[in-house]
Amino acid sequence: MVDLAALYKARFGNIGLEKRQRIWSILCHDFFQNIIKKNASVLDLACGYGEFINHIDAAARYAVDLNPDSPAYLHANVSFRACSATNLSHLSNEALDVVFTSNFLEHLPDKKTCDTVLDEVRRVLKPDGRFIILGPNIRHAFREYWDYYDHCLPLSHLSLSEGLLARGFSLERVIDRFLPYTMNNNTPTAGWLIKAYLKLPIAWKFMGKQFLIIAKK
Repeated sequence: MVDLAALYKARFGNIGLEKRQRIWSILCHDFFQNIIKKNASVLDLACGYGEFINHIDAAARYAVDLNPDSPAYLHANVSFRACSATNLSHLSNEALDVVFTSNFLEHLPDKKTCDTVLDEVRRVLKPDGRFIILGPNIRHAFREYWDYYDHCLPLSHLSLSEGLLARGFSLERVIDRFLPYTMNNNTPTAGWLIKAYLKLPIAWKFMGKQFLIIAKK
């Protein structure tokens, strides 16, 4: 089994983490908050260091992850549970308005496991609840996709859309190119550049290698 704590410390380090937190504060404020109501109940599935859930404004904030370091980075009012995404039994049926996950599904071992995750997400979502998924698109990042040791499941916006439909979701929005592949490099990340990028979807077509899918129960 991969030591998640050691792997992510080596991959991101403190400097990388500080940069990610800064970038995600802008992503949440300028983009994702427009999708998520402030009175919503939100789960960050495989929350990592809380880059998303710490910066989204919501009435109830939940997070799950298997990384033992995760709780130390989460805000005090984020309810954390150390558990697998395949078993969210601590959450009742139709408990949440939104489930969000970023760069997680590609780490699952196979599509059977992915189906189990999708089923659990659908169970905990309220009717018309949203599942917001961000991840590397194998169609546009096929060279870089396997550079991470813990990438197992190749997914495109098309294959994941099919999987979501097969598990009973409907598709609200599918963007094949949204964010660049990774933040863990020397690409300029000044706040004004990120804000400008989010307002210029034409730029996504040239730089985006991650899909964004919003599915509804």
